Amino acid sequence: MEGLEVTVLLGLTILVGTLIAPRLRLALPLVLVIFGLLLGFVPQLREVQLPPETVLLLFLPVILFWESLTTSLRSIRRDFRYILPMSTVLVVASAFAVAGIAVLFGMPWEIALILGAAVAPPDATAVAALGRLLPRRAFMKLKAESLTNDGTALVLYAIAVSVALGGQITPLSVTWDVLVSYVGGIAAGTAVAALGYLLLSRTASTIVINVALLLIPFSAFLAAEIVHASGVLAVVVAGLIVAYISPRVTTASSRRQADAAWPFGVFLLNGALFVLIGLEVQYVVHEISAAAIGRLVLITLAVWGTLLVVRYLFQLLNVPFQGRPASPLPRGIRSRARAVSTVAGMRGAVSLAIALSVPASISEGGGVSGRDEIVFVTAGVIMLSLLVQAPLLPMIVRWARFPVDHAEDEEYELAERAISGAALAALDDLAAEHGVGQEVRDRVRAEGYQNLEFANARTLAREQALVDAEAEALDNMLDEPDPLGIGGVEAATGTAPGASPIVNDATDGTVLQIIATSADVDLAQRSPLIRHEEHTRLKLALLDRKREVLLGLRGAGTVDDMIVRRISARLDLEQVRLQGIEEYD
Repeated sequence: MEGLEVTVLLGLTILVGTLIAPRLRLALPLVLVIFGLLLGFVPQLREVQLPPETVLLLFLPVILFWESLTTSLRSIRRDFRYILPMSTVLVVASAFAVAGIAVLFGMPWEIALILGAAVAPPDATAVAALGRLLPRRAFMKLKAESLTNDGTALVLYAIAVSVALGGQITPLSVTWDVLVSYVGGIAAGTAVAALGYLLLSRTASTIVINVALLLIPFSAFLAAEIVHASGVLAVVVAGLIVAYISPRVTTASSRRQADAAWPFGVFLLNGALFVLIGLEVQYVVHEISAAAIGRLVLITLAVWGTLLVVRYLFQLLNVPFQGRPASPLPRGIRSRARAVSTVAGMRGAVSLAIALSVPASISEGGGVSGRDEIVFVTAGVIMLSLLVQAPLLPMIVRWARFPVDHAEDEEYELAERAISGAALAALDDLAAEHGVGQEVRDRVRAEGYQNLEFANARTLAREQALVDAEAEALDNMLDEPDPLGIGGVEAATGTAPGASPIVNDATDGTVLQIIATSADVDLAQRSPLIRHEEHTRLKLALLDRKREVLLGLRGAGTVDDMIVRRISARLDLEQVRLQGIEEYD
């Protein structure tokens, strides 16, 4: 089929799958794989094949760069002792355990090791839709693990492919390859990110900024490949650096455009990968005998079970090296957390990309393509993840009974109050600097106090809701009402001591708005256009002050990177509203 026909067909398949998956209450990746299997019954579609290197070089840089941009650096630093062994030693252990199981079923060692490298790394994108079910810290640990374990898996993959193609390896050469892959990948990612910083800091054009951001992951991957290092690690390092420096070297308009475009592009690439794996499975099924299919199904089940067992046992053996937690944990919480982490370690797009990138020249002695076996088993493991682990995860999380974590809400409220207070404190100085009149100054100050009072009221309402929930639970336990109980409704509309209320009483729960009108026109007042310009200048200066304080909180480790990203998005929207949408030629 022609490339245009394939592109349209893939797009339609993703569109239909997106519409149907919520109605069927199935995970979208599973629906897309099923659609790929159905399309594979058409002989012409079954022959659709992407060049192996295209899958690795086109799909992975974009997917991993976006994951890096949305990962918390603070979480990586805080849980580094957990992330490092899980993303290196566990990947190697999983790959060799899978290879050993596959060899027991008659698969050649070289092909088995490639298979192990493909299915070893868990993929955080596979559980992104269920991320809200996991505790925030657990999900960020899993996501950070997935970013670096891909690099380890691809180093193993390169070694295994070299062996399968007849290359000679020694312990010294393997050690050298690992060092070059990691050190070279980190260096390449850092160098490309530094060049990106120099370019981004010298332009304010939305188009130039986002084109540069698009080129960074591919440039990092290319630079690493030139020195035979890990392209995946280079992309991840570049993405983490860009995520940290982005608020200082990009504009509000460019960030809003990027935040809309990148998730959409990654969604399409992930969807296309899952459709393609369904087509690949159909191709493999039609190329091999029924007896071979039965053997591959058994290998798939054994490999899937091995991955779960190895992940759980490794976490159990790794406990002594994790150190003591800062605060005592409830009894049994660690063992339940290990079970949740085991089930959450699903395979996804990265495993697909590795399997599809296997050279077609790799074959077994009997003539059956080793690549076909790898694709079949990898697809089977992913489908088992989607069919079994995905529905099981919510039940496991409920069984684990994790303590409710309010850290994210508390940090968000702290950051909002800190930046609002700092903006109010700097208002007079900024107004004088920008030549803003007293009328506009008072108006902006009133808006600032309203925002600060709203943040305080929201904090009080959340805290009162927690108190009420605990009181209600105690009442239910004692089966009698609390005579001193106080509802949270009044607190939700209360203000801080000494602060004036923002709204009038409203028995129906609505906010009363008063519009001041006057028939008198003061001709001595400044022009509405001048007041509007002054208001815009002052608001933009206050937004810059808020960002400065927000980034200071991030640098001090007071608030998480994801909180900063969330608040920055709101500030960017406000700035775009003030400045207007940038027009493009």
